[in-house]
Amino acid sequence: MGIYGALATAVTGLQAQSFALEHISGNIANSQTTGYKRIETDFVDLIPDAPSKRQIAGAVLAQSRATNDVQGDITVADRNTYMAINGGGFFVVEQKIGTNDGNAVFGGTDFYTRRGDFDLDKEGYLVNGSGGYLKGLPIDSATGNVAGSVPEVIQLDNSFLPSQRTQLFNYQLNLPQLPKNAGYDATNANSELIDATAYTGSSINPNIVADDNALFLSDSIAGGAITVYAENGAPANVQLRWAKTNSYANGGSDTWNLFYQFDADATGTNPQWRNVGTDYVFGTNGSLSPAINSVTLTGLQIDGITIGNVTLQHGSNGVTQFADANGTAEVTKLSQNGYPAGEFVSVEVSTEGRIVANYSNGKKVELAQVVTAQFNSENQLRRHDGGIYSATSESGDAILDIDSQVTGAALESSNTDISEEFTKLIVTQQAYAAGTRIVSSADEMLQEALNMVR
Repeated sequence: MGIYGALATAVTGLQAQSFALEHISGNIANSQTTGYKRIETDFVDLIPDAPSKRQIAGAVLAQSRATNDVQGDITVADRNTYMAINGGGFFVVEQKIGTNDGNAVFGGTDFYTRRGDFDLDKEGYLVNGSGGYLKGLPIDSATGNVAGSVPEVIQLDNSFLPSQRTQLFNYQLNLPQLPKNAGYDATNANSELIDATAYTGSSINPNIVADDNALFLSDSIAGGAITVYAENGAPANVQLRWAKTNSYANGGSDTWNLFYQFDADATGTNPQWRNVGTDYVFGTNGSLSPAINSVTLTGLQIDGITIGNVTLQHGSNGVTQFADANGTAEVTKLSQNGYPAGEFVSVEVSTEGRIVANYSNGKKVELAQVVTAQFNSENQLRRHDGGIYSATSESGDAILDIDSQVTGAALESSNTDISEEFTKLIVTQQAYAAGTRIVSSADEMLQEALNMVR
């Protein structure tokens, strides 16, 4: 090839180093771009076909090498909707192509990104800084499980969360073997027991009237209180009290009745407390005999507010009677499943990668599961503006996953290392300068060859 071959080879070297310089420049320029993946330069030597003893070094070709599989640093963010993937995979996004009757219209093509700076727009969509609309799988509000297998663009509804009527509350406690109520007198046998004959109508079942309220408070012990909710979200405070009706020392079995306050403002002979209507009978070992796992409060009404049928769930061995020196009831669990209506307050990403809406009533509702896309060859994805990628025949199709480590209130930084890029810049600059010297030397040699004929 001679001098002309050396000159042509030097030119390919200059082109290759210029190509590398573009990568270095772009990497440095995007060193602060969220989720950016730097591009490396690979150099490939081009060897002309010749006998082995006549082969020469030949020209060079520069080509791009992606680093999509190299993670950037995960940093804490000040927005709960920001998220980062700690490991492999990409967020699945779509791009908006317009609007129709005020509603967003999407292109229907999946793109993939590591840029997790998602924020709510005016329509309730989660959009990142480059215009990618986050996709995920809806969650069944009844079961809390993922519904469906085809990701869709996530849109949040900021309307009120409807109230939910209390249908069940969990109630577990230990009752003292010897209740030390206000009427208890250690010198008076069976003074801890409630005496039904002392009440109006000589009965404590089903009601205790307002005139007997003071006597009842003296004969019973507090069993806790809880707020329940009606169909329309109206709250009602349920006061619970326990009274022991019989004991082994009295010749019977240790038996208790549970009461709730029906009407706090009742007067005269109007009912103020109601008996649940179930005898809680305990064996000598402190356990219920027979066992009572649950009790139904039919048509529960508190202070004029109708709640409806409510299941009082004790669970297995949830109510016990063990000796207690204080003589009081020790409540270990008291919760219910109702809540009032709530106003949408904010949205966040849970540790399981779920989009969660927060409401003013304290409820958290899981709305969607963020999915991630895995690829057999993620470095073969095609790069587009804004840090998004599309699948190619070389990358393979996306493999969707809901178990990836998606971290909320976090962002992935660019994987560009400034110091490393500066080192590459020095090497590239020196290689380019050396290439120009080859061009100059080849030019001088050609001039010398031309001068021989003069």
